[in-house]
Amino acid sequence: MDFSLIARTFDTLRLLPPSKLTLLEAPILVSAHVPPYPPDMPVLFIDVISQEIALQLKKMLLTTYPHEHVVAWIENEKKKEKRLNDLSGDEFGEEVCWYVPALGEGTSFESFAEIVAYLRAPDGCPWDKEQTHASLRKHLLEESYEAIAAIDSGDFNSMREEFGDLLLQAVLQSQIANDEGQFNINQVIHGIHTKIVRRHPHVFGDLKLEGVDGVLANWEKLKEQERGKKKEDKGILDGVPLALPALSQAQEYQDRAARVGFDWPEIEGVLDKVKEEIEEIKNAETDFELASELGDLFFALVNVARWKKVDAESVLRATNVKFKKRFAYVEEGAKKQGRNLSDLTLEEMDGLWNEAKKLGA
Repeated sequence: MDFSLIARTFDTLRLLPPSKLTLLEAPILVSAHVPPYPPDMPVLFIDVISQEIALQLKKMLLTTYPHEHVVAWIENEKKKEKRLNDLSGDEFGEEVCWYVPALGEGTSFESFAEIVAYLRAPDGCPWDKEQTHASLRKHLLEESYEAIAAIDSGDFNSMREEFGDLLLQAVLQSQIANDEGQFNINQVIHGIHTKIVRRHPHVFGDLKLEGVDGVLANWEKLKEQERGKKKEDKGILDGVPLALPALSQAQEYQDRAARVGFDWPEIEGVLDKVKEEIEEIKNAETDFELASELGDLFFALVNVARWKKVDAESVLRATNVKFKKRFAYVEEGAKKQGRNLSDLTLEEMDGLWNEAKKLGA
C-alpha cells in the first residue's frame, strides 16, 4: 500500500490526518451492498480506478449517508468536492482517492454498543446496572408490540423510533450476558450471520430452488437437520414461542406443518372445515364442547388466512382499530345529542354506526 499517496492526499485536501480513519481499497467493494465499516469514522477509499468502481461506491454510500453528504477527491493535484448525490461516476483515475467525512457521532452500531456498555459500567446508570434478563422481559415484550403498532400505523418516523427501542433491548440483554460471562453481542451477531448463510444455500451456495415454497420447504429441512445435530428431542412445532399471541402461534404452527406436506391439497377443504366447525358450534351441548369447538373454528379461520397469504394477527388488529373508531363515533353522537350512550336504542346506535362506515371510519 502506498502510504505516501495517502499522505499527499491529505496534504492536497488541506486536512490533518484524522485520529481515527478507515482505509479501504475501493475495488474490493464492487459487490458490497452497504458500507462495511462504522460510518461515524471518516473513510479514505484508495484506487478508485474506474467508472464502474466510482458508481458502485456512490450507490453503496447512498444506502447510509444523506444525499448532501460531501465527498472530496484529488484531480490534477487539485481538491475537488461534490455532494454524494451529484457524483457522476467520472471521479476516478489511476491515483484517485475518495475522502468521505464521518457521518456524525452515534451513527454506528459500535458506538451504540459502547453507550449501552457505559450504562452498565460502575459509573453508569443505577437502573440499568440492576437489570437482569428476567427483569427486562416485560420491556422486550412491550417494545415488540409498540414496533408492531408502528408498522400497522404506516408512520415511518414511529417505526424508526420503535425499532431503535427494540434494538436497545437486544443490545442491553447482550451486555448483561457479557457482564455475567455468558456471551457477548459479537457472538450474537456471529451466530445469526452464520445461521443466515447456512439457511440460504440458494443465495450463498449453489443450491437451486423454485420460488418461495421451495425456499420454505428447504428451510424446514435445514432446521430439522440442525435439531438432529444438536440431538434435541424436539419436534417441528417446538420452536414456536409459547408467548406468541394465539393467532400468530396458530398460523406459525400451520405454516411449519404445511412445509413438510401436512396440509389440505386445495383451499376448498379448508373452507369446508370452517363450515363443519360452525355446525359443531351449533350442536354443542355443554360449555366445554362450545369452548372446544370455538377454538377449532378460530384455528380453521386462521388456516383460511394462511391459504390467502394474509397475516391473521394483523388483520384482526386492523379490525379492532376499525371497531374502536366506529364505536367512538357512536359515543360522540350520543354526546352531541346530550344523551348517555346507554340511553340510545340499538337502532339509533346502529344508525350512527352506519354513518361512521359511510365516513370511512
